[in-house]
Amino acid sequence: MTKVQKVHSLTGRITPALVHDAWRAVRRNRGAAGIDKVSIQMFEANLNQNLDRLMRELKTGAFEPLPARRVYIPKSPGKFRPLGIPAVRDRVAQEVIRRLLNPIFERRFHDDSYGFRPGRSCHQAVERVLELRRQGYDHVLDADISGFFDNLSHRAVMTELSAVIADGNILNLVEKFLKAGVLEGGKFLATRVGTPQGGVASPLLANIALNLLDWHLHERGFRFVRYADDFVVLCRSEAEAKEARATVEPLLRERLGLELSSEKTKVTTFREGFAFLGCAITSQSVQMREKSVEKFKTKVRELTRRSHNLDAEHVVRLNRLIRGTANYFATRWSDCGNAYRTLDRWLRMRLRCMKFKRKSVEDNFRLRLKHLKRLGLLSLSAMIPSRVSGA
Repeated sequence: MTKVQKVHSLTGRITPALVHDAWRAVRRNRGAAGIDKVSIQMFEANLNQNLDRLMRELKTGAFEPLPARRVYIPKSPGKFRPLGIPAVRDRVAQEVIRRLLNPIFERRFHDDSYGFRPGRSCHQAVERVLELRRQGYDHVLDADISGFFDNLSHRAVMTELSAVIADGNILNLVEKFLKAGVLEGGKFLATRVGTPQGGVASPLLANIALNLLDWHLHERGFRFVRYADDFVVLCRSEAEAKEARATVEPLLRERLGLELSSEKTKVTTFREGFAFLGCAITSQSVQMREKSVEKFKTKVRELTRRSHNLDAEHVVRLNRLIRGTANYFATRWSDCGNAYRTLDRWLRMRLRCMKFKRKSVEDNFRLRLKHLKRLGLLSLSAMIPSRVSGA
Protein backbone atom coordinates (compact mmCIF):
# COMPACT_ATOMS: atom_id res chain seq x y z
CA MET A 1 0.00 0.00 0.00
CA THR A 2 1.41 3.38 -0.98
CA LYS A 3 2.57 5.50 1.92
CA VAL A 4 1.27 9.07 1.91
CA GLN A 5 1.61 12.02 4.20
CA LYS A 6 -1.21 12.79 6.59
CA VAL A 7 -3.82 15.19 5.29
CA HIS A 8 -4.34 18.42 7.23
CA SER A 9 -6.85 21.28 7.09
CA LEU A 10 -9.75 19.44 5.49
CA THR A 11 -12.15 21.72 7.36
CA GLY A 12 -10.95 24.61 5.22
CA ARG A 13 -12.22 22.76 2.15
CA ILE A 14 -15.82 22.96 3.36
CA THR A 15 -17.16 25.65 1.04
CA PRO A 16 -20.63 26.80 -0.03
CA ALA A 17 -20.09 25.07 -3.38
CA LEU A 18 -19.24 21.75 -1.70
CA VAL A 19 -22.25 21.95 0.64
CA HIS A 20 -24.59 22.75 -2.28
CA ASP A 21 -23.17 19.83 -4.30
CA ALA A 22 -23.74 17.54 -1.31
CA TRP A 23 -27.33 18.78 -1.03
CA ARG A 24 -28.00 18.09 -4.71
CA ALA A 25 -26.69 14.53 -4.30
CA VAL A 26 -28.98 13.94 -1.31
CA ARG A 27 -31.96 15.37 -3.20
CA ARG A 28 -31.28 13.08 -6.19
CA ASN A 29 -31.29 10.06 -3.89
CA ARG A 30 -34.56 11.24 -2.31
CA GLY A 31 -35.39 9.15 0.74
CA ALA A 32 -37.70 9.58 3.72
CA ALA A 33 -37.51 12.08 6.57
CA GLY A 34 -35.57 11.32 9.74
CA ILE A 35 -36.75 11.61 13.34
CA ASP A 36 -37.22 15.39 12.96
CA LYS A 37 -39.88 14.68 10.27
CA VAL A 38 -38.26 17.21 7.93
CA SER A 39 -38.63 15.96 4.36
CA ILE A 40 -36.51 16.82 1.34
CA GLN A 41 -39.20 19.30 0.24
CA MET A 42 -39.41 20.96 3.66
CA PHE A 43 -35.63 21.30 3.88
CA GLU A 44 -35.52 22.81 0.38
CA ALA A 45 -38.21 25.38 1.22
CA ASN A 46 -35.65 27.22 3.37
CA LEU A 47 -32.59 25.93 1.55
CA ASN A 48 -30.05 28.75 1.70
CA GLN A 49 -30.52 29.38 5.41
CA ASN A 50 -30.39 25.64 6.17
CA LEU A 51 -27.18 25.11 4.19
CA ASP A 52 -25.50 28.24 5.55
CA ARG A 53 -26.21 27.15 9.11
CA LEU A 54 -25.05 23.61 8.37
CA MET A 55 -21.76 24.85 6.88
CA ARG A 56 -21.05 27.05 9.91
CA GLU A 57 -21.72 24.16 12.29
CA LEU A 58 -19.50 21.78 10.31
CA LYS A 59 -16.61 24.23 10.16
CA THR A 60 -16.76 25.16 13.84
CA GLY A 61 -17.35 21.64 15.14
CA ALA A 62 -20.72 22.65 16.62
CA PHE A 63 -22.64 20.17 14.45
CA GLU A 64 -24.53 17.50 16.40
CA PRO A 65 -26.25 14.74 14.37
CA LEU A 66 -29.65 13.44 15.38
CA PRO A 67 -30.25 9.74 16.03
CA ALA A 68 -31.24 7.81 12.91
CA ARG A 69 -34.80 6.56 12.53
CA ARG A 70 -34.78 2.75 12.63
CA VAL A 71 -36.87 0.94 10.03
CA TYR A 72 -36.84 -2.65 8.80
CA ILE A 73 -36.96 -3.77 5.18
CA PRO A 74 -37.53 -7.34 3.91
CA LYS A 75 -34.29 -9.25 3.41
CA SER A 76 -35.68 -12.70 2.67
CA PRO A 77 -38.91 -14.50 3.57
CA GLY A 78 -39.38 -14.02 7.30
CA LYS A 79 -36.18 -11.98 7.71
CA PHE A 80 -35.67 -8.22 7.82
CA ARG A 81 -32.68 -5.90 7.56
CA PRO A 82 -32.47 -2.89 9.91
CA LEU A 83 -31.88 0.48 8.27
CA GLY A 84 -31.08 3.77 9.95
CA ILE A 85 -32.58 6.80 8.21
CA PRO A 86 -30.69 9.97 9.20
CA ALA A 87 -32.35 13.38 9.12
CA VAL A 88 -32.00 15.23 5.82
CA ARG A 89 -29.55 17.73 7.34
CA ASP A 90 -27.45 14.84 8.63
CA ARG A 91 -27.45 13.17 5.22
CA VAL A 92 -26.15 16.40 3.66
CA ALA A 93 -23.47 16.65 6.36
CA GLN A 94 -22.41 13.04 5.81
CA GLU A 95 -22.23 13.65 2.07
CA VAL A 96 -19.96 16.66 2.68
CA ILE A 97 -17.61 14.49 4.76
CA ARG A 98 -17.81 11.67 2.22
CA ARG A 99 -16.80 14.02 -0.59
CA LEU A 100 -13.85 15.28 1.43
CA LEU A 101 -12.59 11.82 2.39
CA ASN A 102 -13.34 9.75 -0.71
CA PRO A 103 -10.64 11.20 -3.05
CA ILE A 104 -8.05 10.79 -0.30
CA PHE A 105 -8.79 7.13 0.38
CA GLU A 106 -9.74 6.09 -3.15
CA ARG A 107 -6.09 6.05 -4.23
CA ARG A 108 -5.22 3.91 -1.19
CA PHE A 109 -7.81 1.21 -1.86
CA HIS A 110 -6.78 -2.14 -3.34
CA ASP A 111 -7.56 -2.84 -7.00
CA ASP A 112 -9.55 -5.95 -6.06
CA SER A 113 -12.01 -3.94 -3.95
CA TYR A 114 -15.11 -3.16 -6.03
CA GLY A 115 -17.89 -2.04 -3.70
CA PHE A 116 -19.15 1.56 -3.65
CA ARG A 117 -16.26 2.91 -5.69
CA PRO A 118 -16.47 5.16 -8.75
CA GLY A 119 -16.35 3.29 -12.06
CA ARG A 120 -16.64 -0.12 -10.39
CA SER A 121 -19.53 -2.56 -10.20
CA CYS A 122 -20.78 -5.96 -9.08
CA HIS A 123 -20.34 -7.23 -12.65
CA GLN A 124 -16.66 -6.29 -12.64
CA ALA A 125 -16.21 -8.11 -9.33
CA VAL A 126 -17.76 -11.31 -10.71
CA GLU A 127 -15.70 -10.99 -13.91
CA ARG A 128 -12.55 -10.74 -11.79
CA VAL A 129 -13.51 -13.95 -9.97
CA LEU A 130 -13.95 -15.72 -13.31
CA GLU A 131 -10.64 -14.34 -14.56
CA LEU A 132 -8.78 -15.70 -11.53
CA ARG A 133 -10.42 -19.07 -12.05
CA ARG A 134 -9.07 -19.14 -15.62
CA GLN A 135 -5.63 -18.49 -14.14
CA GLY A 136 -5.91 -21.70 -12.12
CA TYR A 137 -7.35 -20.51 -8.82
CA ASP A 138 -9.94 -23.28 -8.46
CA HIS A 139 -10.30 -23.38 -4.67
CA VAL A 140 -12.31 -20.75 -2.84
CA LEU A 141 -12.67 -19.40 0.67
CA ASP A 142 -16.30 -18.29 0.53
CA ALA A 143 -16.32 -15.86 3.47
CA ASP A 144 -19.30 -14.38 5.28
CA ILE A 145 -18.83 -11.73 7.99
CA SER A 146 -21.45 -11.96 10.72
CA GLY A 147 -23.46 -8.72 10.97
CA PHE A 148 -20.73 -6.56 9.47
CA PHE A 149 -22.46 -3.17 9.57
CA ASP A 150 -23.90 -3.86 13.05
CA ASN A 151 -20.65 -5.02 14.64
CA LEU A 152 -17.82 -3.05 13.00
CA SER A 153 -15.61 -1.57 15.72
CA HIS A 154 -15.73 2.25 15.97
CA ARG A 155 -12.19 2.17 17.27
CA ALA A 156 -11.04 0.31 14.16
CA VAL A 157 -12.70 2.86 11.85
CA MET A 158 -11.20 5.79 13.74
CA THR A 159 -7.76 4.15 13.83
CA GLU A 160 -7.71 3.73 10.06
CA LEU A 161 -9.04 7.26 9.54
CA SER A 162 -6.58 8.93 11.89
CA ALA A 163 -3.69 7.13 10.21
CA VAL A 164 -4.36 9.32 7.18
CA ILE A 165 -6.39 12.31 8.40
CA ALA A 166 -4.85 14.81 10.81
CA ASP A 167 -7.79 17.24 10.95
CA GLY A 168 -9.27 16.80 14.43
CA ASN A 169 -12.56 18.49 13.53
CA ILE A 170 -13.24 16.04 10.68
CA LEU A 171 -12.32 13.07 12.87
CA ASN A 172 -14.67 14.33 15.59
CA LEU A 173 -17.50 14.72 13.08
CA VAL A 174 -17.08 11.14 11.85
CA GLU A 175 -17.05 9.88 15.44
CA LYS A 176 -20.26 11.82 16.14
CA PHE A 177 -21.95 10.13 13.15
CA LEU A 178 -20.87 6.72 14.41
CA LYS A 179 -22.16 7.38 17.94
CA ALA A 180 -25.36 9.23 16.99
CA GLY A 181 -27.55 6.25 17.90
CA VAL A 182 -30.94 5.22 16.57
CA LEU A 183 -34.54 5.83 17.59
CA GLU A 184 -36.75 2.74 17.49
CA GLY A 185 -40.33 2.70 18.73
CA GLY A 186 -39.76 6.01 20.52
CA LYS A 187 -36.78 4.63 22.43
CA PHE A 188 -33.19 5.87 21.97
CA LEU A 189 -30.61 3.14 21.42
CA ALA A 190 -26.93 4.04 21.71
CA THR A 191 -24.56 2.78 19.01
CA ARG A 192 -21.28 1.70 20.59
CA VAL A 193 -20.33 -0.45 17.61
CA GLY A 194 -21.40 -0.60 13.98
CA THR A 195 -22.16 1.89 11.26
CA PRO A 196 -25.86 2.09 10.37
CA GLN A 197 -26.98 0.79 6.99
CA GLY A 198 -28.68 3.72 5.32
CA GLY A 199 -26.09 6.30 6.30
CA VAL A 200 -24.53 8.17 3.37
CA ALA A 201 -21.00 7.76 4.69
CA SER A 202 -21.36 4.14 5.85
CA PRO A 203 -20.14 2.46 2.62
CA LEU A 204 -16.98 4.59 2.56
CA LEU A 205 -16.27 3.93 6.24
CA ALA A 206 -16.75 0.20 5.59
CA ASN A 207 -14.23 0.30 2.75
CA ILE A 208 -11.76 2.26 4.89
CA ALA A 209 -11.95 -0.37 7.63
CA LEU A 210 -11.82 -3.39 5.31
CA ASN A 211 -8.92 -1.90 3.34
CA LEU A 212 -6.86 -3.24 6.22
CA LEU A 213 -8.04 -6.77 5.34
CA ASP A 214 -7.35 -6.25 1.63
CA TRP A 215 -3.72 -5.32 2.08
CA HIS A 216 -3.22 -7.95 4.76
CA LEU A 217 -4.26 -10.61 2.23
CA HIS A 218 -2.23 -8.97 -0.54
CA GLU A 219 0.96 -8.86 1.52
CA ARG A 220 0.61 -12.59 2.23
CA GLY A 221 0.23 -13.44 -1.45
CA PHE A 222 -3.48 -14.27 -1.52
CA ARG A 223 -5.77 -13.41 -4.43
CA PHE A 224 -9.21 -12.15 -3.49
CA VAL A 225 -12.20 -10.17 -4.71
CA ARG A 226 -14.20 -7.98 -2.33
CA TYR A 227 -17.43 -6.04 -2.75
CA ALA A 228 -18.17 -4.23 0.53
CA ASP A 229 -18.39 -6.96 3.19
CA ASP A 230 -18.89 -9.76 0.62
CA PHE A 231 -15.55 -11.32 -0.35
CA VAL A 232 -13.96 -14.51 -1.64
CA VAL A 233 -10.32 -15.60 -1.55
CA LEU A 234 -9.21 -17.56 -4.64
CA CYS A 235 -6.54 -20.22 -4.12
CA ARG A 236 -4.74 -22.98 -6.01
CA SER A 237 -5.30 -25.69 -3.38
CA GLU A 238 -7.52 -26.62 -0.48
CA ALA A 239 -4.61 -26.21 1.92
CA GLU A 240 -4.05 -22.65 0.71
CA ALA A 241 -7.76 -21.83 1.13
CA LYS A 242 -7.67 -23.15 4.70
CA GLU A 243 -4.56 -21.06 5.33
CA ALA A 244 -6.44 -18.00 4.02
CA ARG A 245 -9.21 -18.61 6.54
CA ALA A 246 -6.67 -18.96 9.32
CA THR A 247 -5.21 -15.63 8.20
CA VAL A 248 -8.51 -13.77 7.92
CA GLU A 249 -10.22 -14.81 11.15
CA PRO A 250 -7.75 -13.38 13.72
CA LEU A 251 -7.34 -10.13 11.78
CA LEU A 252 -11.09 -9.53 11.66
CA ARG A 253 -11.49 -10.39 15.33
CA GLU A 254 -8.53 -8.50 16.75
CA ARG A 255 -8.39 -5.46 14.51
CA LEU A 256 -11.99 -4.91 13.40
CA GLY A 257 -14.07 -6.58 16.12
CA LEU A 258 -15.70 -8.91 13.57
CA GLU A 259 -16.24 -12.65 13.21
CA LEU A 260 -16.67 -14.96 10.23
CA SER A 261 -19.96 -16.85 10.30
CA SER A 262 -19.10 -20.48 11.10
CA GLU A 263 -22.29 -21.63 9.32
CA LYS A 264 -21.93 -19.61 6.13
CA THR A 265 -18.14 -19.46 5.67
CA LYS A 266 -16.70 -22.47 3.86
CA VAL A 267 -13.78 -23.73 1.82
CA THR A 268 -15.08 -24.94 -1.53
CA THR A 269 -14.22 -25.27 -5.22
CA PHE A 270 -15.64 -24.03 -8.49
CA ARG A 271 -16.77 -27.57 -9.20
CA GLU A 272 -18.89 -27.59 -6.02
CA GLY A 273 -19.97 -23.99 -6.56
CA PHE A 274 -20.49 -20.97 -4.31
CA ALA A 275 -22.58 -17.80 -4.11
CA PHE A 276 -21.21 -14.33 -4.73
CA LEU A 277 -23.14 -11.07 -5.21
CA GLY A 278 -26.43 -12.80 -5.90
CA CYS A 279 -24.93 -15.25 -8.40
CA ALA A 280 -24.47 -19.01 -8.16
CA ILE A 281 -20.99 -19.60 -9.61
CA THR A 282 -19.70 -23.01 -10.70
CA SER A 283 -17.11 -24.27 -13.15
CA GLN A 284 -19.95 -24.71 -15.67
CA SER A 285 -22.01 -21.53 -15.38
CA VAL A 286 -23.00 -18.35 -13.59
CA GLN A 287 -26.71 -18.23 -12.76
CA MET A 288 -29.17 -16.57 -10.41
CA ARG A 289 -28.78 -18.12 -6.98
CA GLU A 290 -31.93 -19.56 -5.41
CA LYS A 291 -32.02 -16.74 -2.87
CA SER A 292 -32.05 -14.17 -5.70
CA VAL A 293 -34.89 -16.01 -7.44
CA GLU A 294 -36.91 -16.05 -4.21
CA LYS A 295 -36.22 -12.36 -3.62
CA PHE A 296 -37.58 -11.58 -7.10
CA LYS A 297 -40.66 -13.70 -6.43
CA THR A 298 -41.27 -12.00 -3.08
CA LYS A 299 -41.31 -8.59 -4.76
CA VAL A 300 -43.62 -9.86 -7.51
CA ARG A 301 -46.01 -11.31 -4.93
CA GLU A 302 -46.25 -7.91 -3.25
CA LEU A 303 -47.21 -6.32 -6.59
CA THR A 304 -49.68 -9.00 -7.76
CA ARG A 305 -51.99 -9.61 -4.82
CA ARG A 306 -55.41 -10.85 -5.87
CA SER A 307 -57.04 -8.10 -3.82
CA HIS A 308 -55.62 -5.58 -6.31
CA ASN A 309 -56.82 -4.91 -9.83
CA LEU A 310 -54.51 -5.42 -12.80
CA ASP A 311 -53.94 -1.94 -14.20
CA ALA A 312 -51.29 0.12 -16.00
CA GLU A 313 -49.65 1.28 -12.76
CA HIS A 314 -49.01 -2.30 -11.66
CA VAL A 315 -47.49 -3.11 -15.05
CA VAL A 316 -45.17 -0.10 -14.77
CA ARG A 317 -43.96 -1.26 -11.34
CA LEU A 318 -43.48 -4.83 -12.53
CA ASN A 319 -41.55 -3.64 -15.58
CA ARG A 320 -39.22 -1.68 -13.33
CA LEU A 321 -38.50 -4.85 -11.35
CA ILE A 322 -38.17 -7.01 -14.49
CA ARG A 323 -35.80 -4.57 -16.16
CA GLY A 324 -33.58 -4.28 -13.09
CA THR A 325 -33.38 -8.06 -12.64
CA ALA A 326 -32.68 -8.67 -16.33
CA ASN A 327 -29.98 -6.01 -16.49
CA TYR A 328 -28.21 -7.38 -13.43
CA PHE A 329 -28.15 -11.10 -14.18
CA ALA A 330 -28.17 -11.25 -18.01
CA THR A 331 -24.54 -10.68 -19.00
CA ARG A 332 -22.11 -12.07 -21.54
CA TRP A 333 -20.79 -14.53 -18.95
CA SER A 334 -24.05 -15.68 -17.34
CA ASP A 335 -26.58 -18.37 -18.21
CA CYS A 336 -30.05 -17.14 -17.28
CA GLY A 337 -32.18 -18.47 -20.14
CA ASN A 338 -33.92 -21.34 -18.33
CA ALA A 339 -34.40 -19.40 -15.10
CA TYR A 340 -35.83 -16.40 -16.93
CA ARG A 341 -38.27 -18.50 -18.96
CA THR A 342 -39.47 -20.26 -15.80
CA LEU A 343 -39.92 -16.95 -14.00
CA ASP A 344 -41.78 -15.47 -16.98
CA ARG A 345 -44.31 -18.32 -16.90
CA TRP A 346 -44.72 -17.95 -13.14
CA LEU A 347 -45.18 -14.18 -13.45
CA ARG A 348 -47.88 -14.58 -16.09
CA MET A 349 -49.65 -17.04 -13.82
CA ARG A 350 -49.59 -14.45 -11.02
CA LEU A 351 -51.09 -11.82 -13.31
CA ARG A 352 -53.89 -14.13 -14.44
CA CYS A 353 -54.68 -14.91 -10.81
CA MET A 354 -54.70 -11.19 -10.10
CA LYS A 355 -57.01 -10.52 -13.05
CA PHE A 356 -59.55 -13.30 -12.45
CA LYS A 357 -59.15 -13.68 -8.64
CA ARG A 358 -58.41 -17.39 -8.93
CA LYS A 359 -55.83 -19.89 -10.19
CA SER A 360 -56.98 -21.89 -13.21
CA VAL A 361 -55.33 -23.26 -16.36
CA GLU A 362 -58.41 -22.14 -18.29
CA ASP A 363 -57.43 -18.52 -17.70
CA ASN A 364 -54.40 -19.00 -19.95
CA PHE A 365 -56.85 -18.78 -22.85
CA ARG A 366 -58.81 -15.87 -21.37
CA LEU A 367 -55.69 -13.71 -20.95
CA ARG A 368 -53.20 -14.78 -23.59
CA LEU A 369 -49.60 -13.67 -23.86
CA LYS A 370 -50.43 -11.23 -26.67
CA HIS A 371 -52.88 -9.44 -24.37
CA LEU A 372 -50.24 -9.09 -21.67
CA LYS A 373 -47.84 -7.67 -24.25
CA ARG A 374 -50.49 -5.13 -25.25
CA LEU A 375 -50.58 -4.01 -21.63
CA GLY A 376 -46.86 -3.27 -22.03
CA LEU A 377 -45.58 -6.11 -19.85
CA LEU A 378 -41.91 -6.92 -20.38
CA SER A 379 -40.46 -10.41 -20.12
CA LEU A 380 -37.16 -11.44 -18.62
CA SER A 381 -36.24 -13.86 -21.39
CA ALA A 382 -36.86 -11.28 -24.12
CA MET A 383 -34.33 -8.97 -22.47
CA ILE A 384 -31.43 -11.44 -22.63
CA PRO A 385 -28.96 -10.14 -25.22
CA SER A 386 -28.61 -12.47 -28.20
CA ARG A 387 -24.96 -13.11 -27.40
CA VAL A 388 -26.03 -14.46 -23.99
CA SER A 389 -29.20 -16.36 -24.85
CA GLY A 390 -27.25 -19.12 -26.60
CA ALA A 391 -24.72 -19.46 -23.81
